[in-house]
Amino acid sequence: MIGITFLILAGLALIIAELIFVPGTTIVGILGLVLVISGIFMVFNDYGNIAGYWTIAGTGVVTIIAIVYSFKSNSWDRFSLKSISNSKVNDEDIYAFQVGERGKTISDLKPIGKAEIFGKIYEVRSKGDWIGSGEPIQVVKIDNKRIFVEPIK
Repeated sequence: MIGITFLILAGLALIIAELIFVPGTTIVGILGLVLVISGIFMVFNDYGNIAGYWTIAGTGVVTIIAIVYSFKSNSWDRFSLKSISNSKVNDEDIYAFQVGERGKTISDLKPIGKAEIFGKIYEVRSKGDWIGSGEPIQVVKIDNKRIFVEPIK
């Protein structure tokens, strides 16, 4: 019985870890669910229906208590993002330069990446083409703080 209890508790621990650390349906949550179901099935198989139903009820109560406790103790706050980002892409005045200005890419443009123009770094985009890092580029269009570039040949 200790092994079955451990199996169910380990499954519940994996499911809670899935909720807290690895959100989404991943292998951790699925493994936890399999462990819990396996433990309950083993209780039904080894000890009969009454013990199986009590195990289902106990597992449900423990799960509900764990969820309620975690919300009341604000333990989720430790994992939540508190900072707010108010910055925008190319927030500086990009109208200081015009179409035809030259620069070079700092990262690969696939089609979006970073480039240096007049000593400042901007997020730029190609017209769908891949442009490698360190390539010379030329501004071909500025539209709503989006800078479109193409490689210089």
